[in-house]
Amino acid sequence: MLKKNKIDQEVIDKIINILENIEFGTVQITVHDSQITQIEKGEKFRFALKKSNEKFNRSKER
Repeated sequence: MLKKNKIDQEVIDKIINILENIEFGTVQITVHDSQITQIEKGEKFRFALKKSNEKFNRSKER
């Protein structure tokens, strides 16, 4: 039977903190010998595109 390793509360708190504070992106947890050895956060920042009618208006004037 496999032995269940307990996850350190500090690691759990770190994962929760990352998840609570990321809007878009990824969280990758690396496990080695049944233990979490690394946490990576890839965060994306998204900006709304402003549609411009400037190009349309210029071509219309010609």
